[in-house]
Amino acid sequence: MSGGNSESVAPNAQRLLWAGFMAILAAGVGFAIRGGIFDNWQAAYGFSSTQLGAIGGAGFSGFCFGIIIGGVLCDKIGYGKLVATAFALHVLSAVVTFGASTPDNAYNMLFWGMFLFALANGCLEAVANPLVATLFPNNRTHYLNILHASWPAGLILGGILGWVLDDRMKLDWKLQLSLYLIPTVIYGIMFLGQSFPKSEASKKGLKLGDMLQDVGILGGLVVCFLLSMFLGDVLKGIPNLGEDNAKYIGYAVGAGLLLAVGFITKFSMGSILLFILFITHALVGAVELGTDGWIQNITGNILSSEQGKILFVFTSALMFALRFCADFIEKKIGVSPVGLLLTCAILACIGLNLTSRIDAFGGAILALTVYGIGKTFFWPTMLAVASDRFPRTGAIAISIMGGIGMMSAGLIGSPGLGYFKDRYSGEALQKADAALYASSKAEKSSKFLIFPDAYGLDGKKLGAAQKELDKIREEGTTGEAALAKLSPDDRKLIESSIKGDRDTLVADSCIPATMAAIYLCLLIYFKAIGGYKPVTIESGTSLGTAES
Repeated sequence: MSGGNSESVAPNAQRLLWAGFMAILAAGVGFAIRGGIFDNWQAAYGFSSTQLGAIGGAGFSGFCFGIIIGGVLCDKIGYGKLVATAFALHVLSAVVTFGASTPDNAYNMLFWGMFLFALANGCLEAVANPLVATLFPNNRTHYLNILHASWPAGLILGGILGWVLDDRMKLDWKLQLSLYLIPTVIYGIMFLGQSFPKSEASKKGLKLGDMLQDVGILGGLVVCFLLSMFLGDVLKGIPNLGEDNAKYIGYAVGAGLLLAVGFITKFSMGSILLFILFITHALVGAVELGTDGWIQNITGNILSSEQGKILFVFTSALMFALRFCADFIEKKIGVSPVGLLLTCAILACIGLNLTSRIDAFGGAILALTVYGIGKTFFWPTMLAVASDRFPRTGAIAISIMGGIGMMSAGLIGSPGLGYFKDRYSGEALQKADAALYASSKAEKSSKFLIFPDAYGLDGKKLGAAQKELDKIREEGTTGEAALAKLSPDDRKLIESSIKGDRDTLVADSCIPATMAAIYLCLLIYFKAIGGYKPVTIESGTSLGTAES
C-alpha cells in the first residue's frame, strides 16, 4: 500500500509510519538489553537490589515526563524538532551510560543514562502516536496497532541478543547495550528531511487552553493524582524528610498542577468520556505492563526459569504478529474498536485465570495464548479511540493517556502484583506450617495503597530453596517429582510461593474483568448515540457539550 493512497493524508505516510516503528523498536531493544544486564552491573559495581530497582525505575519516570511534556509541545514546535530532540537524547543516553567506570560514579551515570533513554522514548511516542493518527485518520486502529507492534518486536530482538551475547558469548555489557544505537541511527535517517503533517487541532490554530478543554478538571485529576503519587514515592528517599511528609508534598504539587490546568482551561470540567478512557488506560497499564514485569518470574517459578523465558518470548511474538490483524478484525469481521477492547478484556481475564492453573509447558502455551491475544490490542486501540473521539486535543490527550498508562504500571501494576505475591505466599505458608512461617517470613512488611500490611517469605531462604529446585530440574526431574526431592521445609517454602503466584494471577484477573464492564457500558453508550465513529472538530461531537 503506497503512502499516497486514500487512507493517508501525505505521500510520505508509509515512510513516516515505519520510521516511527523503528523508533519504538529502538526503545524496545534498549529496554530488553538493559533488563538483561542488571546482573552485570550488580557484579561489576556492587549494587544492591534496591539500587538496581531505582535505576530501573528511572525508566518509568523518564518516559512519563517525555511523553506528557512532548505531547503538550508537539503541536507547538512540530514533530520534526521533537524527533531531533529524542535522537539527541538517545545518543546522549549512551554517552552518559558508557561513562560508568567505577563503583563511585556508576550509580549516577547509569541512573541518569536510564532516565535520558526513557525521556527519549517518551518524546518519540509523543510524536509517533499523534503522527500516525494524523496520517491515517480513517483507519487509526489498524495503523496504531502496526506502529506498536514494534515494541514486542524490540523485546524479542533485544531478549535474543542479550541471551546470545551475554549468557553465551559473555561480551562486555557496553558492547551489548550499544546495539540499540543501530535502530536509533536508522530511525534518524528515515525521519531526516521529511515533511510532517499538522494535526487537525494544529491546522485550526487551536491554543493550548482549547486543546485541553476536553481534558479539563476531570482528566487533569487522573494525571495529577498519579504524578502526586510518583513525587511522593521519589521524595521519600530524601534523608530526614519522612514518608508522610513526602506524601503530603506530592499531594501539594499535584493540587497545584490541577489548579494550573483549571486556569488554562478556564475551569472546564472536561469530557466524562475522556475521563473514563483515562481511568481505563490506567487499568491497561497495570494489567499489561505490570503483568509483563512479573509474568516471566511467575511462570518460571511454577515451571522452570528457562521455560518462563521461552513463554515470555512466545507471548511477545504472538503480540507482534497479531497487531498486524487489527484492520482485518475491524473491517472484515465488523468489530468496532470498543467491541475489540471488550473482547480482549474478556480474553485477558480468562487467560490469567487459566495461567494460574498451569502445571505443564503445553498447558502454559494454551493459557498464555489466550492471555496474549487479550492484551495485544489494549494500548494502541485505546489511543485510537481517544484520537477518533477527541481530535480537538491534538497530540495532548493520547500523550497524557500514554503517560497515565506508564505511571500506573510503575506505581500500581508492578508493586501491586509484588504485594499480593508476598501476601498470598505468606498466608499459604502460615496455613501450611505456622512455626516455619514464623521463622521464614520477611523482616519487613509489604505495603500497597489501602491494603493491610502483609509479610511475604524471607528472600534468602526462598532463594536458597529455589536454587536447590533449579538443580533438580536441570537434572531432568520436573513437576511433583522435583518437589519431592526437596527437604520438607524447602518444599513447603516453594509450594507456598507457587500458591502465592497462582492466587496473584487470579487477583490480577480482576483488572481486565473491571475493564470488560467499562467497555460494555461504552459499547451500550455508543449504540445509543448511533454507533461508534471517528469525529472531526467541525462535527462538534468531540466537544465537552456532547460527551461530558
